[in-house]
Amino acid sequence: MGNIISNINELIKDTCNLIELEESIRLFMYEVFASKLGEVFTGLNQVIKKEKQAMGWTVKRDDWKTIQFTFGSVCFCHTLMGDEKGDSHYPFDEWLGIRKSQRHSPLVEVKVAELASQSTYRETARVLKEWTAVNLSHTTVGSIVRRVGKAQAQADEEMVIELDEAAFLPEGKKVEYLYAEADGVFVRSTVKKKSLEVHHAIVHEGWEKNGKRVALREPKVIMTTQSTPDFWNEVQSLTAHRYSLEATRVVTNSDGGLGYTAEKFQEAFSQSHFSVLNQLDHYHVSQAVNRALGGERSKYKDGVKKALKEHDRDAFILWLDTYESTLDDTKKIEKVKAFRTYVMNNWERIFDWREVVENPPKDARSLGAMESNQRHISFRMKKRGMHWSSEGGEAMVKVKQGILNQTLRDVYLKHQHRSARKQREIKKAVRMSQILRNPTRPSVGARQGAIGLYTAHSTAMGNLVKSFK
Repeated sequence: MGNIISNINELIKDTCNLIELEESIRLFMYEVFASKLGEVFTGLNQVIKKEKQAMGWTVKRDDWKTIQFTFGSVCFCHTLMGDEKGDSHYPFDEWLGIRKSQRHSPLVEVKVAELASQSTYRETARVLKEWTAVNLSHTTVGSIVRRVGKAQAQADEEMVIELDEAAFLPEGKKVEYLYAEADGVFVRSTVKKKSLEVHHAIVHEGWEKNGKRVALREPKVIMTTQSTPDFWNEVQSLTAHRYSLEATRVVTNSDGGLGYTAEKFQEAFSQSHFSVLNQLDHYHVSQAVNRALGGERSKYKDGVKKALKEHDRDAFILWLDTYESTLDDTKKIEKVKAFRTYVMNNWERIFDWREVVENPPKDARSLGAMESNQRHISFRMKKRGMHWSSEGGEAMVKVKQGILNQTLRDVYLKHQHRSARKQREIKKAVRMSQILRNPTRPSVGARQGAIGLYTAHSTAMGNLVKSFK
């Protein structure tokens, strides 16, 4: 502690303003913490090495390894050992949960992925360099995002496999109503003239008020760039692991596009004993009205909207025919015909679910949360001419999903956690007192000696020597 204080005093003397002082102290703090942690890791490695030798393991060599933490690069010694079968291990790495060739701590990797989900890879690298001791290139940021996103994707895949192989459905939460919406958003691909479709679904239990603001209750999202069947398998597995839907009314909403039909929702929530309600998204209906009849207000447009709201098919056809008769432009006529086909093909889905079910919940609201939630994807993946590879795009949306569902850190750390058995074993072997305790020396009592006198005893120095006797 004394050395630290003296070093800080020197830093204060050597800097001429508070900004430089704080920067210098921050770097000094990183250096001290990284150095001390490296010493502790090296000491732990020595204790584990001795325990393994007692079990018959052989020492092959001592190596030095560096791990980048948020507070600096920690350098420590770890021992390569051979077990009873002759297989090679780094016992300390296995106990600590370090992967082979790992260069960054789990917190650094997760933090990098979380930051990169909000900003570009270059900006992520710049922010980390400014605020932490982590110095990465933008390509390394991309590699870390792909690694973390892959962990979330593997967890989702394992959940689907577990549901397929299960003899019975898992016991989950029971709710009276469950709401689900799904849609897709296209992002540019690195393959010329091709796009990646991000399938996106959101499942929630209703709405809750926080003052004047309304938020979804217990929302969970599913995002993927994989095929449509894989997407719906993930939707089904997520809800099946979380809910018991046998007595639940499932209300769904979509634009009726390819891959988001009523049949897809019915299949995904098939465990419910009720038919799944699927309504056509009001936002997309309004968009279709504006495309066909123009953005300005008119009597034809008001008539069409009223007919749709009252679900009056004859009135809808009458108003649309009347408007079409006033047109001379071929392109406008084609737009009206496309709109007519879209509405007539989805006529049975144009309703407000609150008017269909008996005794809807008191807090019931209209569906349509998907459009605002699509911003999580579009704001990050569709600006400044961004292009995505299939691997990079899937990793990014899975990182987004993990953050929104609050599962990213758990699934990423799952394969690096020390098992309970390993922790119990190491607690028996490792005591911090063994590492931190300073070795003692046996006492040899007071030392005896003499001062050599190379002058006459009558001199001043000689008289001083006589006084010591």
